[in-house]
Amino acid sequence: MALWKNENLSGDINTTHPEEVESKDQMCSRVAGETKTPSARVLTREESDRLGGERAPVSGFRQMKLEKEAQKNWDLFYKRNTTNFFKDRHWTTREFEELKARREFESQRLVLLEAGCGVGNCIFPLLEDDLNIFVYACDFSPRAVEFVKQNPLYCSERCRAFQCDLTKDDLMANVPEGGVDVVTLIFVLSAVHPDKMKLVLENIGRVLKPGGIVLFRDYGLYDHAMLRFKSGSKLGENFYVRQDGTRSYFFSKELLAELFEQTGFRSVMNDYVLRETVNKKEGVCVSRVFLQSKFIKPGQSQTS
Repeated sequence: MALWKNENLSGDINTTHPEEVESKDQMCSRVAGETKTPSARVLTREESDRLGGERAPVSGFRQMKLEKEAQKNWDLFYKRNTTNFFKDRHWTTREFEELKARREFESQRLVLLEAGCGVGNCIFPLLEDDLNIFVYACDFSPRAVEFVKQNPLYCSERCRAFQCDLTKDDLMANVPEGGVDVVTLIFVLSAVHPDKMKLVLENIGRVLKPGGIVLFRDYGLYDHAMLRFKSGSKLGENFYVRQDGTRSYFFSKELLAELFEQTGFRSVMNDYVLRETVNKKEGVCVSRVFLQSKFIKPGQSQTS
């Protein structure tokens, strides 16, 4: 269910998934500047009026249909785009030093769970870069998991990929209880219905070691993509549906902290990332907003 396709973290707009940055054959944007801040982005009057003028959410019947067909919609997404939509994430170790630092010695094996691995754009750069890492990788879409297993870099001695609905499938069917040092939750939780987000966090909490850490990055409140949804797309507060039936939630830091704290985690970092991105092709500058956070599972860690 991964939803991020750029490794320089820029922000060009795509008509199918407007949150995304440039695809591999549409390199036409650049980052004008980036700031990490504890404060939410301030809307312009025009943007505020646009959000304030939103109509009522879509019907309950359609919402139930979207929830029921969520896996099918993601499978169709990967059927259309195969492995070509997202770009490899070479930025994760720069943004999250815990992928390198949570060891007592350099050759110690790090066990990672990537919850929502997509087609492997995060895990394969990590496996190439770090010989002392083992990755459990799961995704909602069976098709995405098959793409991971078909990748020439996939090796069962260093990676185990499996299909999982994080809202109802017990991760411990594939991952040992308390067997993971780090969980990455990157552009994944936003695709889950808000009523089920706590279930995801409880699930990953069972396989994370005491003292282990969750590394989170996702769409933030008032991101450009949120502001450009048209009438008939709103499912609820800060929750929208795209044209292809996949959904996206836009997080405030307060709500995210509450979700994690209510499921037993402690906040280490929780900041907005504000970025001005210039679309050189269209000659416009758009404001991207992400939320980048770290949450610890309380308890004694061997590397603490």
